[in-house]
Amino acid sequence: MPVNELLNLSRGQFAMTAIFHILWPILTISLSAFLLIVETLWVRTSDVMYYRHARFWSKLLVLNFAVGVVSGIPMEFQFGTNWAPFSQFTGQFFGNILGFEGAMAFMLEAGFVGVMMLGWGRVPKGVHLFATSMVALGSSISAFWIMVANSWMQTPAGISVHDGKVFVDDYMKAIFNPDMIWGVSHMWVAAIETGLFVVAGISAYNLLKRRNAAFFMRSFKLALTLLVVVAPLQVWLGDSSGVDVFATQPAKGAAIEGHWHTNAPGTGASWSLIAWPDRATQKNDFSLEVPGMLSVLGTHSLHGKVVGLADIPKQDQPPMLPLLYYAFRVMAGIGFLFMVLAFWTAFVFRRTRGRIDALLEHRKLLLAWVLAIPLPYIAVESGWIVREVGRQPWVVYGLLRTQDAVSSIPAHEVGASMIMFAMFYSVLIGCFFYFARKWLRKGPDLTLMPPADPVDPRIARAHFDY
Repeated sequence: MPVNELLNLSRGQFAMTAIFHILWPILTISLSAFLLIVETLWVRTSDVMYYRHARFWSKLLVLNFAVGVVSGIPMEFQFGTNWAPFSQFTGQFFGNILGFEGAMAFMLEAGFVGVMMLGWGRVPKGVHLFATSMVALGSSISAFWIMVANSWMQTPAGISVHDGKVFVDDYMKAIFNPDMIWGVSHMWVAAIETGLFVVAGISAYNLLKRRNAAFFMRSFKLALTLLVVVAPLQVWLGDSSGVDVFATQPAKGAAIEGHWHTNAPGTGASWSLIAWPDRATQKNDFSLEVPGMLSVLGTHSLHGKVVGLADIPKQDQPPMLPLLYYAFRVMAGIGFLFMVLAFWTAFVFRRTRGRIDALLEHRKLLLAWVLAIPLPYIAVESGWIVREVGRQPWVVYGLLRTQDAVSSIPAHEVGASMIMFAMFYSVLIGCFFYFARKWLRKGPDLTLMPPADPVDPRIARAHFDY
């Protein structure tokens, strides 16, 4: 059995399942938070329009949640099938963290999503708001634990290794490892930003079509108000996360910037605006550089030391350097684009005083929001490519190489299961778009009125259909 073939197939299969699965949790996190805001506004103001927004957008949340649950199961099973040595090595910490995520987060989220969807008029609106808040909290806690596990793989801490296994010496140090704060916050804000752009983009599409303009104007304005804060916050978090990468994973930092030679003391490292890094020749085939700028970006100092790839053993350098280099630029470029679009639109709103008729005249601006819908997904996927491929050749940075973490199973079995997963995911995404299209074409029910709170809880329970 060729080891490289097995390793590449196992890595490819995990990459495929992870890339597909991550599409869904990020929207669940953001939509649940958006719904919590909308429902809170309804409870506080009794404005029926907020109630209708909660009912309309919650349908997309449940559809997204269902696909996310189903698509995540094959990914987790691979830790036991394709990556058994990794599971045996890290099980005491990594397995516990995944257990925390399932027991503390997923069960909370899954338990209350039924109340959120079926509880209208069957439980008091305060109880329903609590259920919505638990769904939002559960999805965010889930993201926290998943990112804790991944951050620990990037910067392992609080552990010791004995007899080929990890033992936890300090859970707090392991959980709050050097990458955790930036990893969790950058990912969570990326999820929030994704959902806000989806809401704003769908709203802009309906405004372009002049369908239910008053309804979608409100969701567009709410999403925009939040994005004016979230978009620049995400740029700042990305910058801070990048500084942390250069300090804790110098090989990854050098790879995403095509930086080969460590700058001499008293000089700044040059930043390549565009280049083509070549691992075989250990240099860039071409590079357009800005002198001294990489030290500023990577260390926030004029003469900060930035380790070059040529000063790192070749076997410890990340693979697929052009992919890493340009994935990082796609992610960062989209982040800056989002900030510009949010502020540009806020300026237009201010100039038009938020009038619907005036905004509808800015068709190119609305079209830009529609076209932006897939961009946050592309940015998130690019960010994960940078995060995961950049950690290679380590699966646990500095402790366990990826080639030593793969299970010894026939390569053709991995290939067969990979094809099966690809077919399964194709059906899943086809079903999602089919039902999402029906939801979008039907639009909101503007005759919907809030139900009265049940007088007796026993009556409310009797109304549930099991």
